[in-house]
Amino acid sequence: MLDARQLDALAAVIEHGGFGPAAQALNLTLAAVSLRIKALEEGLGQRLLVRGKTVRATAAGQALLAHVKQLRLMEADLLGGLQGAGAKDGARWQNLSVAINADSVASWFLPGVAPLLKRHRLLLEIVIDDQDHTHDALKSGDVVGCVTTLAQPMRGCVAEPLGVMRYRCVAAPEVVQRCTTPRGAVSPHQLLAHPAIIFNRKDALQDAFLEQHFGLKQPHYPRHYTPAVDAFERAIELGLGWGMVPEQDLTGRPGLQEVLPGATVDVVLYWQHWEREPLSAQRLTAAVKAAAHASLPPVSLN
Repeated sequence: MLDARQLDALAAVIEHGGFGPAAQALNLTLAAVSLRIKALEEGLGQRLLVRGKTVRATAAGQALLAHVKQLRLMEADLLGGLQGAGAKDGARWQNLSVAINADSVASWFLPGVAPLLKRHRLLLEIVIDDQDHTHDALKSGDVVGCVTTLAQPMRGCVAEPLGVMRYRCVAAPEVVQRCTTPRGAVSPHQLLAHPAIIFNRKDALQDAFLEQHFGLKQPHYPRHYTPAVDAFERAIELGLGWGMVPEQDLTGRPGLQEVLPGATVDVVLYWQHWEREPLSAQRLTAAVKAAAHASLPPVSLN
């Protein structure tokens, strides 16, 4: 049997990033937290934490963290059921952590799940990351689900198709004009002479656009990094460069013009989540799927 106090200590160290902050959060001494972790590691016969300047979980520690989070959600679901519908206003708030790309959060995710969060008193902790990397947070046990491009289910998880995020390359009209030849064709050379507006260093949409539509593989070009959706699109409108914007965000944006009309980069999204979900996480999964299916083009079966 796993000791609940030891598991709580492990989760606190991982979630707070160290033994000191974990001790404060649990209202324990540093020695008490260390002893609980040591006893848990000795009982399981393996290391659960990599100790150093920063503390991080081993693969076994990540698996236990996911187990602790599942237990917490199941306990909250149980207590909510025992309190009954009549005690709804006094019911506990439940915490759910998810990893999502910024474009999805701003466009379809939050509007789609907001009614569920209000109705069932759910609190979200949203981890923002590139859609090619959000699954790392699920693998580490930090979140209960993620919006990802990874189609292959991870161990103990289910991957369900959500739809397609379609991106178009846009810029301010004066930038588009400078990238266009007198005959109206786009000049890749002129385009690469202008900076690209990129969300962060994990963002590969620009490279995908250049490879798919111009056959250019990892070309060199100047770049601005603006890791905020509003600032990202504002930088393009101000003529600082060109960038990839979700198709649905272009409606009513006269300050943005397509660089190569009709050319898109399609990103297929999946919702990866635990195979065995507590009730609150099941409800979130249903809401996420419904929201995506209502807002995104379907995934082609071809």
